[in-house]
Amino acid sequence: MLSYRHSYHAGNHADVLKHTVQSLIIEALKEKDKPFLYLDTHAGAGRYLLSGEQAERTGEYLEGIARVWQQDDLPAELEPYITAVSHFNRSGQLRYYPGSPLIARQLLRDFDKLHMTELHPSDYPLLRQEFQKDERAKVLKADGYQQIKAQLPPQSRRGLILIDPPYEMKTDYQDVVKSIQEGYKRFATGVYALWYPVVLRQNIKRLVHELEETGIRRILQIELAVLPDSDRRGMSASGMIVINPPWKLEQQMNNVMPWLHKTLVPSGHGHTLVKWITPE
Repeated sequence: MLSYRHSYHAGNHADVLKHTVQSLIIEALKEKDKPFLYLDTHAGAGRYLLSGEQAERTGEYLEGIARVWQQDDLPAELEPYITAVSHFNRSGQLRYYPGSPLIARQLLRDFDKLHMTELHPSDYPLLRQEFQKDERAKVLKADGYQQIKAQLPPQSRRGLILIDPPYEMKTDYQDVVKSIQEGYKRFATGVYALWYPVVLRQNIKRLVHELEETGIRRILQIELAVLPDSDRRGMSASGMIVINPPWKLEQQMNNVMPWLHKTLVPSGHGHTLVKWITPE
């Protein structure tokens, strides 16, 4: 089942959170001169036209990146992310939203590597086209979970693995845990960043419990809710679960989350969360 298209949701509040965390992890990995691998398991199309039919139909970016874009009081923690977005909007008008692969491309160095997979028959060619001239990059039409087995450990022994499935299959919640376990066996020092939507809170409680049961240590949870939990259809919150987070990430997110919540949720509904699922 490959009906999910991120173009309907590009630049929404969940993307702002996800790409803020992604950018901060990449910047932390760059503090050492050694190369690293960026592995994106569900990479999408790469670039999204915000005036396109799909983005306009939902208008989700208006309550996401459009609220953050060109704010005068932008926190320092958001600068890498916003700089990457600005690269694709040089006129100063917000026309395009870069997905996680393009944000990584902007932030990575010449000697780092990008490996991206996408299965959707419409999105894969767009992604491949974006990276056809980038010698650092490999783009495959392949199962992202399988690539965690196939590509780890990287030769550099350093890396960020971004796992961002659409959760259109109920099995995705179990598959992400299995994939992290598989990856961790092969590459215990890698940084694993898992995105999740809060549609039914029970699914997230189960996901967190199953991650606890793996015995993996150093798992940090970061969540931004724009609405209270409810049984109604739709995403009320989203989060990032980071295994082996860079040492500064907890403090960085504690610094920036109040500003993000105030800016993205003017009504004040919802909540923010930065907490350890399992510490050291």
